[in-house]
Amino acid sequence: MNPFIIMISLSLLRKRLALPRTSWQLCLLAAIGGAASALLVVLFTISIDTIQSFYLIQKDNYTSLDALSRFVLPIVGGLMILFFAWLTGYQYLRTGIPFILHRLKVANGIIPFRNTINQFFGSVVALASGFSVGKEGPAIHLGAACSSYIGNKLNLPFNTIRTLCACGIAAGIAACFNTPIAAVIFVMEVILREYKVHIFIPVMIAALIGSMITRSILGSAHEFAYFDKISLSFHHYPALVLLGLILGLLAYGFNRYLILIIKYSSSIHIVPRIMLAAFITGTLGFFVPFAMGTDLGAITFALENNLHIQLLLGLLFAKILMTITALGLGIPGGIIGPIIGIGAIAGTCVSVLVTGYLPGENLAGDYALMGMAGFLAATLNAPLAALLTVVELSNQLEVVVPAMIVITTACVFSGQFFKNRSVFVMQLEQQGLKYRKSPIEKSLQRIGVLGVLQENINVYQQECSKDVLRALEKVELLNHVIIQASPAIENLTPYSTFTWLKIEHNPAVRAVKIVPLRLIPLQSQSTLAEAYLALIEQRDGGVYVYDEDLNDILGIITFEQIRSYLLEGKTTV
Repeated sequence: MNPFIIMISLSLLRKRLALPRTSWQLCLLAAIGGAASALLVVLFTISIDTIQSFYLIQKDNYTSLDALSRFVLPIVGGLMILFFAWLTGYQYLRTGIPFILHRLKVANGIIPFRNTINQFFGSVVALASGFSVGKEGPAIHLGAACSSYIGNKLNLPFNTIRTLCACGIAAGIAACFNTPIAAVIFVMEVILREYKVHIFIPVMIAALIGSMITRSILGSAHEFAYFDKISLSFHHYPALVLLGLILGLLAYGFNRYLILIIKYSSSIHIVPRIMLAAFITGTLGFFVPFAMGTDLGAITFALENNLHIQLLLGLLFAKILMTITALGLGIPGGIIGPIIGIGAIAGTCVSVLVTGYLPGENLAGDYALMGMAGFLAATLNAPLAALLTVVELSNQLEVVVPAMIVITTACVFSGQFFKNRSVFVMQLEQQGLKYRKSPIEKSLQRIGVLGVLQENINVYQQECSKDVLRALEKVELLNHVIIQASPAIENLTPYSTFTWLKIEHNPAVRAVKIVPLRLIPLQSQSTLAEAYLALIEQRDGGVYVYDEDLNDILGIITFEQIRSYLLEGKTTV
């Protein structure tokens, strides 16, 4: 195909995607990005399973190893993680969900390639060597990086890259847990924190694609298929309230001590931190093998062995300590998997306490499922995502009412009495990563400059003063005159100087006033938020939008134009 035609088509596509509207083009990109993200996550999962198959009889079951091997394995894994970190000079080590939240705010979802490499290989090693971290953190990072990479290579507007990043996250979660509905809600409730139709639909498509790919390659069964039938009745509701209170307190303690470990270890070099996490994991694994790994081994052990409360509490303590030390000291991996495991063990502990007082069969599985829902909701401050997660993992709607009781109790108790917040927000604040935007910036981030720029411009060189004056006499009121600094610059750069001749008409005296204002450069991928921040100090003038590939000015955006968008509410769809 003619390169000129391709360039024109891409230009039209970018203008279309710059506006916050649902379009088939955006949905197609979401499907492509979702498929690529899901395939990368499937490769990630297969890599972990393949490595574990060399020394484990069953996936995530470390009891098949002798005690010494359980102690040595995390230490070997820690050394390999440090090796990959050394290859990048110990840079680009920030990974996981908090890092993605930060990049969405400060870099419009563009993820550095080396961070992604560290996330893939480091997390594969961490998950294969028994650290108590989850797959969903790497899945979210890999999905976001994969989809945003596609958008960035096409030079799409930043608002579209942010949407594609969200699509990749949804596809990654769906590919990781085979829960497409929960993936969509997680993105809206935890990642983006807003519900917009033009984002919601592409995210749904990406999650659907991710789930379909996972089912076609890895099978349709959930890893938590043993939650087959729930038998909780109205008589159990008071006990569920008690469970919610316990989970709320547990979530507060978990978040607080995780943040404390991050705070006091941040000044320590990465090498002793990783090796300390490996030593703690190996030591606990030596005595409590079922606490190693993500969650499956611990949940299976707690549910199938009818353990005494003392053993369950010991397993719970070991799992919590393994998780907060691994994540707090910098082991790459996710937090949701261990949270699910901790919640299930806590629920099983409560089931042991109430078994003698309340009727019902298979109470351990029911309370484990409720524990997963409540602890997930209170720790992440994401009640709806937690509810839909347990619904999809259990494949039964009967779980909704009891799960809502536990979730609401845990969230209210944890937030009201202990001021607990989302663990991701607490991590961002402790690590000094920016994640907040003003309401104006958040609103303007939804619109790319290509969708609203004014293209009716006349560009002249400064020395052509006579030509400029003639142009001013004949110029249409809708056109804008731009003067390029002399001498003329062959290759347009962000440092090229342009002046906008602002024409002010005064009908009372029938006079025209020409006000020269310097135009500020802005690249074509930018959103109105970047234009607003560039002009907010002077509150006048405008920006010129340039395209480095075309070496040309595409148009201008004035401060009055941005102000009218805010006043008229055109930034929402």
